[in-house]
Amino acid sequence: MIDITLENFQSELVDGSLTTPVLLDIWAEWCGPCKQLGPVLENLETEYAGRFTLAKLDADKVPQISQQLSQMFGVRSIPFCVMFKDGQPVDGFVGAIPAAEIRTFLDKHVPAAEQLEAAAEEEAAHEALAEGDTLGALEKLQHAVATDPANDDARFDCVKLLLQEGRTDEAKVVFAPVITQTTLVRRFDALQRWMNAIDFAAPPAGELRQAAEFEGKIAANKRDFDARFGRAQVLMAEQRWTEAMDELLDILMRDKAWSDDLARKTYIAILDIIEPPKVKVADGQIPPDDPTVATYRRRLSSVVLS
Repeated sequence: MIDITLENFQSELVDGSLTTPVLLDIWAEWCGPCKQLGPVLENLETEYAGRFTLAKLDADKVPQISQQLSQMFGVRSIPFCVMFKDGQPVDGFVGAIPAAEIRTFLDKHVPAAEQLEAAAEEEAAHEALAEGDTLGALEKLQHAVATDPANDDARFDCVKLLLQEGRTDEAKVVFAPVITQTTLVRRFDALQRWMNAIDFAAPPAGELRQAAEFEGKIAANKRDFDARFGRAQVLMAEQRWTEAMDELLDILMRDKAWSDDLARKTYIAILDIIEPPKVKVADGQIPPDDPTVATYRRRLSSVVLS
């Protein structure tokens, strides 16, 4: 529980709600219902175990804030509770209402326990990867997806890691729920293009395709874009990312819109695949770009805009 003052209003309430919802209880020492509501809110904060933060504001000591919020919501009495999310007051309720009604109010605004557990597992997976523990990271990501199927970040990372490890069939199983979406978001589209490349390079009936089998056709006709794209797909399947992008750039330099923008879309997909998670930096700072991703983004812009 946090006591809100003019000095910490911005940091604890506004900025704090950017990461965790904050329920602000506006009360006063003389208010009987306020004293009834206070312990109920404190018990709920414990019950919800970090899913929201309880903050209290004495209306007599900090009238500037309490009056402003009261006017905003058209409220003239206390206790008055306001939910802050993403730096903004989004909802509220008045009076010492029962705990069951407060739970209903909270459940509209705070993340479910499964969401928090999955997010924690995802963060732990990134830490495991940074330490070189690929198997541990994969187990944590799989658990995150199972715990919260709506966590697209964990699903993307899980499918990506499975593909990196050559476990394509498992990756397709984890990816399967995404296919039901009418339009794939860009990064899932990137994974789909990677899986398409893997299927192209390893046809069900036949030997693995090699990049070299396309080189003769390209040497004979530099505008054989089907051969160039075929080679790029094999390179993608082998995770030879920069070579694949170089091949796609050769197509774009000769025909920017070839095959309904297929080369450009595939190039962007590779950038989405190889871009590492952003490292955490201090507030106000911008995470550094990966040098390979930055270089190939500039090359794409140079070709497309020329």
